[in-house]
Amino acid sequence: MDHPQTPRILAPHLNAFQHRIVRILGKVVQLRGETAIIDAGGHVDVILNRDSHLAVGHAVEVIGKVDQNLHVKVQASTDFGTNIDFNAANAVVEATHRYKAIFYDEQ
Repeated sequence: MDHPQTPRILAPHLNAFQHRIVRILGKVVQLRGETAIIDAGGHVDVILNRDSHLAVGHAVEVIGKVDQNLHVKVQASTDFGTNIDFNAANAVVEATHRYKAIFYDEQ
């Protein structure tokens, strides 16, 4: 079975991935009902689903679709707690974009 690609991105990449499914690792900065803000190399607004259980200050990986307003509509999320090295994680993301042919197809 062919699984959809979920390129890893940071906030500065959102514009290039409108209407695509992406994967973002960030720290939860704020929760506001149906939405949250995560810091992933900049603030990203995420639209939560009912299965999203985020905690402020925790790292979260979100898989979701970037909409026309550059918000990410969550399809799945994973809480990674508080012991994440974001510098290392962000370096991985930057490498995937530097060598994108290895990691994802441009559309």
